[in-house]
Amino acid sequence: MQLKQRLSHATGRQWIWFAVWVAMTILFAMWAGSPWILLFILLFLDIYITKFVPWGFWKKSKNNTFRKTMEWVDAILFALIAVYFINTFFFQNYQIPTSSLEKSLLVGDFLAVSKLSYGPRAPITPLSFPLAQHTMPVVGGKSYFEKPQWKYNRLKGFGNVKRNDIVVFNFPTGDTVALNQQGVDFYTLSRHNSNGSAGVRADKRTYGEIVYRPVDRRENYVKRCIGLPGETIELRNDTVYIDGTLLPNPRLSQHNYMIHTDGTQISAELFEELGINKADYYTQDGYGQVIPRSQDLTGVDSLSLALFGLQQHNGNNGRIYFSIPMTLGMVASMKAKPFVWDVIKEKEQPGMSYYYPVNYETGWTRDTFGPLWIPQKGATVTFDTDVDFKVAAYERCIKNYEGNDFAYRDGKVYINGVQTDSYTFRFDYYFMMGDNRHNSADSRVWGFVPEDHVVGRPVLIWLSLEKDKGWFNGKIRWKRLFRSAKIPA
Repeated sequence: MQLKQRLSHATGRQWIWFAVWVAMTILFAMWAGSPWILLFILLFLDIYITKFVPWGFWKKSKNNTFRKTMEWVDAILFALIAVYFINTFFFQNYQIPTSSLEKSLLVGDFLAVSKLSYGPRAPITPLSFPLAQHTMPVVGGKSYFEKPQWKYNRLKGFGNVKRNDIVVFNFPTGDTVALNQQGVDFYTLSRHNSNGSAGVRADKRTYGEIVYRPVDRRENYVKRCIGLPGETIELRNDTVYIDGTLLPNPRLSQHNYMIHTDGTQISAELFEELGINKADYYTQDGYGQVIPRSQDLTGVDSLSLALFGLQQHNGNNGRIYFSIPMTLGMVASMKAKPFVWDVIKEKEQPGMSYYYPVNYETGWTRDTFGPLWIPQKGATVTFDTDVDFKVAAYERCIKNYEGNDFAYRDGKVYINGVQTDSYTFRFDYYFMMGDNRHNSADSRVWGFVPEDHVVGRPVLIWLSLEKDKGWFNGKIRWKRLFRSAKIPA
């Protein structure tokens, strides 16, 4: 049958469907800014009108089993393509795994993340299995092909990342992963290993295979954006300052506190009433036994008590609970209990943990950090003063995120083999922090989030599960279902 005959035999219904897909293809090509997408019009022309390719050949089969099987295959393929398209360009599901944003977003919240808020990022590794971030479910192994890899491109969205937005992004230092210890980033593992990264790579029994993951295949994280491109961020005694101006903490932000009681043990019911999860007041001892984060202070001398800001009451040392995360409202409620003597915010001493930049000794802590300038697209950093610090702070941006060769020798910086005293950034960067300030591995630990790592903005909590309860005992948090995930600061 000739082309003219095929065109004339097409029904009005077929022409309508073809016109719908043509319109959608043209609109999508304009949105993506890629005329190559218009080639799909030829595909739709053949599917609906000309039918040179027998797309539905199985529908005419006399073998009922084969026909039924192909119906399932056809439905599954269509579903996978639809899910891939929706997941890539419109919405993505995300589950809160840690308490870094409590009490704004809770562990067990399932979020609908809008890709349209900041504009969807075109796939970097386009050949991947839908709904699998980097590992195939059940069978294991990579859920994506490493090639081809496309350059970063972001389609137009409704806006840009703003201060105090809750943002989902790919974990920046998740480019290199030790498969046996995926909960800790490779660079922190290397910092703790006496032989550095070479020691981690050599010890496969402890760390497992070391793998590289492309940007869009790295773990998804969620934090609140605190610092914007071009700003200078600083923390002084748990308080954030942007360009020297105080930024109030989020209203539901938490810090760790010590609770000093008259010896009374705080009941699980009281912790639950205040919204404190079991994971927040239990820990493991040296034998792996789960025990409360508390200690009877009987017999402890007054000098030791004073070191932690504690006092005896009529010869009674009382009992201490430590590292309990609470909001200011929860602190006030706890202080109001008659058996509570005092509630003291914990303060971290320098050197207790590693903070960004991990390979440069700053003396910074989770409470006192910076000042640190956040790179901005088009802005230039000069390597004329504080060169050691600037190299430590910005080498990763220049080398890992923006793809340049970087070397630092004898006090001089070499980029792509050329000695230079400055560098102009190609990306915008953001400084992300959790609302649970003392229990959040965030930009204070692993540094800046490049713009090409931004995934989207949570817009809806569609399900919320309480891990400490059973299905018939309050596991579903009904009051959180279908609530907005745009939690203001």
